[in-house]
Amino acid sequence: DSSTSRGLGDVYKRQPEKAMAKITIDFVSDVACPWCAVGLGGLLEAMRRLEGTAEVALHFRPFELNPDMPAGGQNTIERLMAKYGYDRERVQANRKVISERAAAVGMPMRMGDDNRSFNTFDAHRLIHWAGLQGQAQQIALKKSLLQTYHYLNHDTSDADVLAQAARDAGLDEAASREVLASGRYADEVRAEEEEWRKLGITSVPSVIINGQYLVSGGQPPEAFEQALRQVAQEG
Repeated sequence: DSSTSRGLGDVYKRQPEKAMAKITIDFVSDVACPWCAVGLGGLLEAMRRLEGTAEVALHFRPFELNPDMPAGGQNTIERLMAKYGYDRERVQANRKVISERAAAVGMPMRMGDDNRSFNTFDAHRLIHWAGLQGQAQQIALKKSLLQTYHYLNHDTSDADVLAQAARDAGLDEAASREVLASGRYADEVRAEEEEWRKLGITSVPSVIINGQYLVSGGQPPEAFEQALRQVAQEG
């Protein structure tokens, strides 16, 4: 009857709302890594799908694929041919697949025969700086730098290029230039790189969820969504 309905309603109102699961993600990657762009696009879409279900704290961690890259960089196709022993046709076919996967998750690339690979250490310093300002700022800069490297193919060891990327991400360009000129956060970046190497990270992207679960490679949104929902349910 009506009185019973009111009584049950009172009981339901007293039930506490279930708190959102809190998830921490360490995204170990390099700006130079095209699969990292694919993986980030997939992860960000998965995070969007989990809005209201889980609160995700995303942190970008440094890893350099080519720490000894000389000034001015190297032709990317020639570098990949030498590194993996592939012929030019196989390298170009692989790059086409990556480019298509990246475009599908909102990370467009332009992979021409004259693309060059550049040093990314200073880019990692700038990403560290952005992370101190907040998650949104760090994500914005990471996406801007990936576009700088893989779409514009500008030299990420050049301070002017990096400052422009910071500006495009909505960050303070003058402050970014000061960070770059001062050499700040170099020790922190090197220490983090060494920490992840000691933990066994040898390829990127490596996505560590809550310090316990590892998702490797440029996975699609569905793979990240499944992993995050499972962790959220556990937690």
